[in-house]
Amino acid sequence: MDLTSRIRLHTGSEMPVLGLGTWQLTDNTADVIATALDLGYPMIDTSGDYGTQPGIGDGLRKKSAQRSDFYLATKVEETENAYEATKKNLGELGLDHADLMLIHRPPSTGAGEELWRGLIRAREEGLTRDIGVSNYSAELIDRLIEATGEVPALNQVEWSPFGHSMELKRHHDDKGIIIQAYSPLTRTRRLGDETLAEIGRAHEKSPAQVLIRWNLQRGTVPIPKANQRQHLEENIQVFDFTLSEDDMAALDQLNEHYSSLGRLPYL
Repeated sequence: MDLTSRIRLHTGSEMPVLGLGTWQLTDNTADVIATALDLGYPMIDTSGDYGTQPGIGDGLRKKSAQRSDFYLATKVEETENAYEATKKNLGELGLDHADLMLIHRPPSTGAGEELWRGLIRAREEGLTRDIGVSNYSAELIDRLIEATGEVPALNQVEWSPFGHSMELKRHHDDKGIIIQAYSPLTRTRRLGDETLAEIGRAHEKSPAQVLIRWNLQRGTVPIPKANQRQHLEENIQVFDFTLSEDDMAALDQLNEHYSSLGRLPYL
């Protein structure tokens, strides 16, 4: 596995195994994106409500990036018309299609079947290659499938050794749904954990690199955010070591359903 590796979605499409998150990346967005592309980042994740899409588009144009050079995932909001919001997002990015379009979170009224139908239409019209969800529980995903027959390609959720659900992972594995991990570094709040430090010292790696590697070895797709070149470089230098079975077990045991947002929405 390396930075060019891909993971196959149940649709037959492939996506990179690691990407760049851009939540709150509103300062010098274009320069950060340009630097990330220079370093070889293959995937960028954003959303209509991040405020980063125009800057991401500027960064892509600054590097004269070919569409085949990067994988772009973005999201529609639960209060929007999903089909129209897809077109709006693409306009902000300056792109004719996304690789992946997600419902950012389920609406308060339920699973968001109409939102899902809007994304299905967007995909059918070539505005996105694949569609999925974010912050969804297994139950809500099952309701989307029951209503439309369409299985999400991916569920993007907060996911780290400190907060995850193997029950959700088993459900998703059974359905062929990939888990994409946002805030895999716990927004830095748990980087001082001694278990992380001990494992990192054994491999001459940082706690952040251990967290990213844990995700890779669990078959989930981490999208850590960074805005400094040092951290951008650090976060992709995770393919030259392997966590042992004992390392992985010790990291799994850190699970306390921790969330930097207060709660994990999929539990």
